[in-house]
Amino acid sequence: MSSRDKVTKASLLVVEDEETISEMLQLNLELEGYEISLANTGPKALKMVNNEYFDLIILDIMLPDMDGITVCETIRMQHNNVPILFLSAKGSASDRIEGLKKGGDDYLTKPFELEELLLRVEKLVLKNQKIMQPQAVSEVYEFESGKIDFAAHECFDKNGERQELSKKEMALLKLLIEHDGETVSRSYILQVIWGYNVYPTTRTIDNFILGFRKHFEQDSRNPIHFHSIRGVGYKFTSKEKK
Repeated sequence: MSSRDKVTKASLLVVEDEETISEMLQLNLELEGYEISLANTGPKALKMVNNEYFDLIILDIMLPDMDGITVCETIRMQHNNVPILFLSAKGSASDRIEGLKKGGDDYLTKPFELEELLLRVEKLVLKNQKIMQPQAVSEVYEFESGKIDFAAHECFDKNGERQELSKKEMALLKLLIEHDGETVSRSYILQVIWGYNVYPTTRTIDNFILGFRKHFEQDSRNPIHFHSIRGVGYKFTSKEKK
């Protein structure tokens, strides 16, 4: 499989207020196999980032209402590490340094060569997908507070009692375990478990986490394994920290 094949399902957000550039980027990136969403203002981009998962954001710096640097800083303050590629008419060394210091991963000056942009996009998306690569988890997974049989869609709780779980519960459980010790963002969970077009409320995920705590935590009010990271996402930890 070629590197380009690996990123065909990647979702990109293009934040650009110049319609001609925005349409050009959308057309050429879709031809490369990416799924493209568009925003023409900073506030609109932030709303989309809070509700959807993106593998990469292509972010113009000169935006109306809120500039791209502020958008980037806001995203980083939300503990979202989505790769950000800045586009800017400002090409001085100090401008590039500021963009990278504020949380950008790359910086491309306008006007740019399309082929160079596509190569930079591919590199950033592949790097992000590698970071998000799940750990291998066997069909039967055991930890100190229970046992989970993913194939049978059942688990044995902290007391050894059998519990049936729905397909969505099992999928979320497996996703969290695959990222043992890592915080998984709410938007990534929504994209992987529910898909782009059928988003439940945050409360749905919270209820699943509460159910996991009921099954596997000795004290659900002081969880050891299933954690809600306020404003960010959720985390599974297999072992209690000493």
